[in-house]
Amino acid sequence: MKELNVYDFDGTIYDGDSSVDFYLYSLKSNILLIRYLPIQVYGMVLYILKIKSKEYFKEKYFSFLKGIKNVDEYVKNFWDKNNKKIKYNLLEGKENIVVISASPDFLLAPICSKIKVEKLIATKVNKKTGKFEGKNCHGEEKVKRLNKEYDEYVIKEFYSDSKSDEYLAKLAKNSYLVKKYQVIDWK
Repeated sequence: MKELNVYDFDGTIYDGDSSVDFYLYSLKSNILLIRYLPIQVYGMVLYILKIKSKEYFKEKYFSFLKGIKNVDEYVKNFWDKNNKKIKYNLLEGKENIVVISASPDFLLAPICSKIKVEKLIATKVNKKTGKFEGKNCHGEEKVKRLNKEYDEYVIKEFYSDSKSDEYLAKLAKNSYLVKKYQVIDWK
């Protein structure tokens, strides 16, 4: 039975929302990406009105990726600039670290590799089109994905900034809410 230390990413390990920060970074690097704003707003409105799903909205949000020639280079430069927003203190002394996030896998993979994450489980998004290649890795979907990756495991510690992660919190021996730089017991 493998003991895991499981973390949400945005607002937990990372001080902020990496998808929003990456979009703003990309926009500053290439102002022409603003041309995707109408479709992003359109997707958001349909989601808010409950006409379309969160996946639909997020695909429209990530449509700006179509305007970036070398996404990997943008991601590398983004993390070079935003590495300082990683809360390394939460990871100190931990082994078997698993990050489960709704953020795109292509965005988190480089930083998770750098911070010695054993396994990244994230939303699969095509970095050239912004299209989803599966379900949004959120809520109960996080547990389903973890169960696909590990046959037998125990979550020793779980960290998140969001109550939407209650499904994982219930599975853990110890669960913690992260509010900025403060860690409090989930219960």
